[in-house]
Amino acid sequence: MLGRLISFEQKSLEDTLNQLQEEVTSNTKVLSDLEASLLERLANAQGSLLDDVELIDVLGHIKLKSQEVNEKLTEANLKKIDIGEKREQFRPVAARGSVLYFCVVEMIQINWMYNTSLEQFLGLFYYSISNSQKAQLVKDRVANIIQAMTRKVYRYINRGLFERDKVTFKLMMCFKILIKAGILTSADVGVFLKAGSGIDDRNKKYNWMEQKVWLNILALSKHKFGHDHSFFYKELPERIGRTEKEWKKFLDENEPENTPIPDFEEKIQAD
Repeated sequence: MLGRLISFEQKSLEDTLNQLQEEVTSNTKVLSDLEASLLERLANAQGSLLDDVELIDVLGHIKLKSQEVNEKLTEANLKKIDIGEKREQFRPVAARGSVLYFCVVEMIQINWMYNTSLEQFLGLFYYSISNSQKAQLVKDRVANIIQAMTRKVYRYINRGLFERDKVTFKLMMCFKILIKAGILTSADVGVFLKAGSGIDDRNKKYNWMEQKVWLNILALSKHKFGHDHSFFYKELPERIGRTEKEWKKFLDENEPENTPIPDFEEKIQAD
């Protein structure tokens, strides 16, 4: 994906890299041939090596040629490092493209009608590069391509999905992008999808609260969030017990997602 992007976005850079790789291969072969030729002459030499003027001349020629080839290889490696650093600036685009591609591919597990070929996806990939906003700074150009590509792929795929599967696709995209960015972990996604279904606790804590809600609360309190394994909601069950009325009122709200969360609102906003 990165190679395709560079070939499209900065063709001269990719051409230089390909030419450099060919030169390295050629010079490496020359060096190998010189070593083989030297070994062959030494093996077939007769008498004293010091008296073989032709062999000494050949040795001198091979030495000079080897130095020349090694200098070219050293120079090529330095150029490859420089080109590699420039190419790496575009890697976030390739990474996002890879994430989006596997989101699209995995939709076939929901319905075989959602099958999308690599050629189709590459069409979206190239379209996004061509039609995203230009920028002088590479980091700005990269951000523009990522935004355009994410939007284009989402809209293109979303149009062909059944209504019931659209939310699934949105969640897949969001989760994979956040995991790739290091904001979420696979375990975080797991607790979102399974919640308290894996907890065996038949004791009903509160009459006004459904059992599955209580199990979800327990799951949240036991989960280690993020890469720093933070027990963000460790005190949640205890806090509900302290301010039961506030939590009951919160859960009874028609739109609790738009209501401040008791005991945790400031903490959530701070994070």
